[in-house]
Amino acid sequence: MDSLIRVEQLIGKEKADKLKNTCVAVFGVGGVGGFCVEALARSGVGKFLLIDSDVVEESNINRQIIATVNTVGRAKTEVVKERILAINPSAEVIEKRLFYLPETANEINLQGVDYIVDAVDTVTAKIHIIKSATELNIPVISCMGTAGKLDVSKLKVDFIEKTTVCPLAKVVRNKLKQMGIKKVKVVYSTEDVKGKAIDGENGKHTPPSMIFVPATAGLMMASEVIKELTQEI
Repeated sequence: MDSLIRVEQLIGKEKADKLKNTCVAVFGVGGVGGFCVEALARSGVGKFLLIDSDVVEESNINRQIIATVNTVGRAKTEVVKERILAINPSAEVIEKRLFYLPETANEINLQGVDYIVDAVDTVTAKIHIIKSATELNIPVISCMGTAGKLDVSKLKVDFIEKTTVCPLAKVVRNKLKQMGIKKVKVVYSTEDVKGKAIDGENGKHTPPSMIFVPATAGLMMASEVIKELTQEI
């Protein structure tokens, strides 16, 4: 049986075939982005551009789909590529192992990309990704803060202008407003932040997190991408 037969039953063969030729760029393939990619691959998206500089760490095992004792120390984009190809051997996957910032943006070629998923943590990178997508007229969905959250029922999809509670969304909202950028779709949580962050080695800031909210946010992003690409909304 075709692995996508149930996808075709739901959205039709024509739209399923369209997804096979669709390219999605995913910035950040950790807690949120990893689950988003997983869902996109299992939904039939056939082309991926993966951007992330990190390697899998032991502290990722509690929440990231790519993190196991066997993948610790490996590049996240490499592990994600393996998962995609294990799901769909015909998929086309390009890895870019770099920390995305305005200074490194010229190393990323978005030509031919049909949709952009922003799952990075850095505000500067987030703003630049959204700005680039807007200038290139590529649809984009951005994830706001998921750390320190437990209640998946508080997750919402809306335009950035309508976000509330989330501190990261407030910062992004204000910066985009200053730039005149509107109608950016985001996934965000209205739950107050819980727990305490710790400062690890080399000044690394480690926020508290469990699998539920990041994973669900990633799946919600994938759902929005598929619905928009297939015009099922």
